[in-house]
Amino acid sequence: MRQIVLDTETTGLDPKAGHRIIEIGCVELLNRRITQNRFHVYINPERDIDAGAIEVHGLTNEFLAGKPVFKSIADDFLNFVGGAELIIHNAAFDVGFLDHELSLLGDNRGRIADYCGICDTLAMARKNHPGQRNSLDALCKRYNVDNSRRELHGALLDAEILADVYLAMTGGQIAMLLEADGEAGGVQLEREQAAPRSVNTSRPPLRVIRSTPEEAEAHAARLEAIAKASSGNCLWSR
Repeated sequence: MRQIVLDTETTGLDPKAGHRIIEIGCVELLNRRITQNRFHVYINPERDIDAGAIEVHGLTNEFLAGKPVFKSIADDFLNFVGGAELIIHNAAFDVGFLDHELSLLGDNRGRIADYCGICDTLAMARKNHPGQRNSLDALCKRYNVDNSRRELHGALLDAEILADVYLAMTGGQIAMLLEADGEAGGVQLEREQAAPRSVNTSRPPLRVIRSTPEEAEAHAARLEAIAKASSGNCLWSR
């Protein structure tokens, strides 16, 4: 099964107000394994970026001035995601922008759902954790996913983080552990049980303490007394 974890950054919040995509980041999953196959591109939006958006992702008009426009990367993007299931956090936002960009091409490209299936991890999180915070950062904390590099939003970085979150959210065993032990404890327990432990071959050998003749004699006498006391009642034999 091929899935693509996707995130975008934009000039603002609403494509209906003329805002555009400025970055696309994609990470490939094959049979629930993260591959090294990536799609990442910065895009010249052909318009100014809102100041509030720059504070979120740090991408400036000057940085994007020499980048390709969406039309020039559209075919490569659609070829990369075509036939896969898109994994997106708050899919309505990214899908709305992608559909808007396709509509601007003017050659009847249709909608992104014509090329891919779509899975919204925000909807999944709200169903699994009703009444709780379900932002990407909140899910990282809940599922013990490292997001320490996320000082600013970035499409590729966020897609990489979301890939880890999605695999944790849909891990099956995690769901049972969450119900039994509480969210943080359940996830930690599963990780501790699943993680292989390596042996430190450089450590000194364990000290072996042998019994004295007197201790061995007392132990044998104790076993004999137990055997006599249980004679006739034992259901097994050595």
